[in-house]
This record gives sequence, C-alpha cells and structure tokens, in this order.
Amino acid sequence: MATDFTRPSSDTVDALRASVDGSRDILLEELGSLVAIPGIAWDSFDAADLERSAEAVAGLLRGLPFDSVEILREPRGDAAGHPAVVARKAAAPGYPTILLYAHHDVQPPGKRELWNTEPFEAVEKDGRLWGRGAADDKAGVMVHVGALRAFFERIGEHPGLGVTVFIEGEEEAGSPGFEDFLAAHRDKLAADVIVIADSANWEVGVPALTTSLRGVVGGIVEVSVLDHSVHSGMFGGPVLDAPTLLSRLIATLHDDGAVAIAGLLSEDDTDVDYDEDRFREDAGVLDSVQLTGRGSISSRLWTQPALSVTGIDVTDVATASNTIAATARAKLSLRIAPGQDEREAGEALRKHVEDNAPFGAHVSFALEETGPAFRADTGAVSSQIALWVFEQAWGRPAVTAGMGGSIPFTATLTQAYPEAQILITGIEDPDTRAHSANESLHIGDFLHAVTAEALVLAALAQQGERSAE
Repeated sequence: MATDFTRPSSDTVDALRASVDGSRDILLEELGSLVAIPGIAWDSFDAADLERSAEAVAGLLRGLPFDSVEILREPRGDAAGHPAVVARKAAAPGYPTILLYAHHDVQPPGKRELWNTEPFEAVEKDGRLWGRGAADDKAGVMVHVGALRAFFERIGEHPGLGVTVFIEGEEEAGSPGFEDFLAAHRDKLAADVIVIADSANWEVGVPALTTSLRGVVGGIVEVSVLDHSVHSGMFGGPVLDAPTLLSRLIATLHDDGAVAIAGLLSEDDTDVDYDEDRFREDAGVLDSVQLTGRGSISSRLWTQPALSVTGIDVTDVATASNTIAATARAKLSLRIAPGQDEREAGEALRKHVEDNAPFGAHVSFALEETGPAFRADTGAVSSQIALWVFEQAWGRPAVTAGMGGSIPFTATLTQAYPEAQILITGIEDPDTRAHSANESLHIGDFLHAVTAEALVLAALAQQGERSAE
C-alpha cells in the first residue's frame, strides 16, 4: 500500500454516518438476537448453543455481497473443533485486502443473583445495552456487519477492496485451536490490514487505538512439606504446613507491590497517563487500599509486568480438620511487558519459585500458558487512517494507549503475516464490565465505532484506486 492516504470526502463521511445512524434500531435488534444465544466454548456448556451462535453470525454475513460464507472448524484430537465463520470477497488487481476479526463466543454468565437483568436477554437502558456478550464481543461482530452494510450501500457491491471477515468461536476459552486453524486456512485469512475489534476505548466518548498489549505467562506452583498430612497437635511446631509455606513463597513475588522476578523487562514510558482517582473508580478499589508498584499508573497497567495469584488449592474451611496439610498449590498469572520474550519470562518465573523455596520445601512449577506481547507500528498508514476516522466518527482526537490485557493470537497473526498492518480497536469502555456480571455496551460509542470502520473501508478502497491507476 501507499505510505500515505487520501481522506474520503466530507460527502462520503456524511453519507456513511447517515447510513449508520439510520440503521441504529436494526443493528441493536440483531445484536440483541446474538446476545440471546449463550454460545460458550467451554466443555461444561452445551455445544449446540455455540453452533447456533455461529449459524446466526453466518446468516448476517450471507446478507452481504460476499463471494463465500463458511462455517469452519479445525479438529483437535477427538474433538471436532469450535465453529468459526469466514466470509470472503476477493480484491480487484492492485487493491488491498482487509481482514475483520471478532469472536462470537462469550464468557459464562456466573452467578445469576449478581445480574440486574437476565444475562442472555439484551436490555436497553440509560444509553447502554445490557447482557452477556453485548460488548465482548458480539458488538465487535455487529460493528463489522454494520460497517460493511454502510460501505457497500455507499460504495457499491464491487468496490475493488478485498474483504475477509473472520469470527472466531473459542476466544474466551483461550483460542486453543487458533494456530491449527490458521495453519489450515492461511490463504483464506491472508490480508494487508487486519482489524481486531476486541479492545476498549479510553472512556465513554473518547476513542482509543490500542498500541500495545502485554503478553501472558501462566503456570501452577506446588509446595510439598510432608509425604502425607499429619495431626497438627502431635506434629505441629517443628514443621510448617504447606499453605503457610506457599504463602511465604507467594510473598517473594513482589516488593512494595512491584514484581520482584529477575530478568523481566519493564518500561515507564507511555503516551498518556491514567489518573489515580479514575483508576480507583474504574477498578473498584476500596478506599483504604494503597496502590502498589512504581512509576505511572498507565505504565503499571501497560508496560510493566504484573503478577496475580488467580487460584489456590488448599483444604477448604468447611471440611478442614486439625491437620498439617502436606501440599498446596497456586495458579500464577504473569503479564509481561511489550518486547519481553514469553519463553524467557516463563523460565524466569520458574527459576524464581524454585530458588525461593521456603525452609527447604519441595517446590515444583508447571508452565501452562504463554502468549506473546504486541506493539503496533503507529507510523503505518493503517494507523494513520484509524486515527483520522476515529476523529471523524467521534468528533474529537483519539487516544493512543496500551492495554494491560493480552490477545496472544495478535502476535500469531503478526508471525503468520509479517507484512500485514494490525489495528486493535474496541467497543468497550471502563463501565463495560466484560467477563463480569452486568456487562454492557455504550450505544453511542457503538454507533461511532460502526461509522469509523465504514470509513476505514472507504479509505482503503481509495488506496486501491490509487494503486490500480
């Protein structure tokens, strides 16, 4: 592609915006229909719902002028694989191809009593749409559908621009089959620009282009002190129980709240800062709790490592007896800074827990998960297009910001298509509560996102016209 771009005319901007605004009700109705399908890619949930979700997405895409719309899956062992939807429209000679990604599977709803509405019933209230998946990431699906409708309506069914839509069906389960799926369908998913609609905006009314993602390393640490559990009265004193020693080991992972594992990269340079009061409110931090770590809040969230204990296996209180537990284990989740090799980070974590075994306890570490970090090229033409269209759609400049979460397949796409330019955009905001009860979508920002993506398509189509001349 060219290294600069011709901005779509004001008439095109106005026409696309009007098309999106005019489709508000139908887009929300279709989004509500998707929310009503509890498609969860976990083995403990009904796989038929995930199939219904894929069929519903395919039905929406079949209403657009694609050359093909398929439901594909890549078997893993004895499992059939989760259903993904792939729609394709070939590019004319000299035109680029854009890949639009989202996922149709959702997180489990959790406890019903924590919800103010039915989890799988879309409810419009206070300018937001409430329901599981209303934002993460069925809104991403509908951003693509709505943008493509407006684009084809304005530009025509044969714009020259190649378009591929890839709607994954297992992202919330960790995308276990993503690499196999990519290997099997590499040619179908090849593109010059890749848009991943699964991130967040800076705040309501303020768009953001995600410029970095932390990577992730996860594993299980187990501490053993006895070859079997023993009576705490008869043997307590000379030997400490495994939960106590596990707690002491966990305490070595931080100093004043900052991760204390040697060999991890850390940066304190970010484009924007995150106000402490706002962070406390967004995260729901209790008033008396002190924030931890060093450097700016934004760097602690985006460009420094972070380590959390996400689970512990010990004797539960309800069934506890006066016994010294022989073993205990914990699940560790380490977020790593952009630029950090995830394998080296995993070994650094392993070395730390093994070197800090308290009182000579036996410590083992099993690495379960690694995902690379990501850093965008903000000088790329696609990034410049994105920043321009955000300003057109929202009426104010966009923020370039990192994201503390991880999307490991982003780096997988980068490796598979090294020449592709990747844009990470989002529909969520600090009030969305993705993965939690009372998930919701800000409707105004949703419509702005649809307009913005339609403008991205129009700008790339114009790039193709220039290249084809």
